[in-house]
Amino acid sequence: MKALHKTTRSIKPAEVEKQWHLIDADGLVVGRLAAIVANILRGKHKPSYTPHVDCGDHVVVINADKVRFTGNKLQDKRYYRHTGHIGGIKETSPAKVLEGRFPERVLEKAVERMVPRGPLGRQQMKALHLYAGTEHPHAGQAPAQLDVAAMNRKNKATA
Repeated sequence: MKALHKTTRSIKPAEVEKQWHLIDADGLVVGRLAAIVANILRGKHKPSYTPHVDCGDHVVVINADKVRFTGNKLQDKRYYRHTGHIGGIKETSPAKVLEGRFPERVLEKAVERMVPRGPLGRQQMKALHLYAGTEHPHAGQAPAQLDVAAMNRKNKATA
């Protein structure tokens, strides 16, 4: 009888098999969706997860402009950035960003802040594909539909 191995196996970058996932963000809560997407990008949903290797999958998010916030966060929450000049701190609200030219940046920044900083995190963020509308150019990869709203009743905002 063969003995069980009690060693943890780290996969190599050449052994990683990347899959494609499609998520419809219409009516989903931003933070909950960002946490799920960040875990998929990092590969934490796989049993072969290795922290120092990009073993995550590609994620295509459509309707990123239709994400929702709970409570009064749409008006009360603030995003800060600095221009680099003295006194150059700028602030904006999620409502202004969602109405602006690039509404998918709300979700992009939420996911980016949940992925580790550094070269590995930047590499993992390249596997995130966000689109404000329902059309996307990744149909050739045959992404598997992922129903985030069905995972938990709190993932979809009501009313």
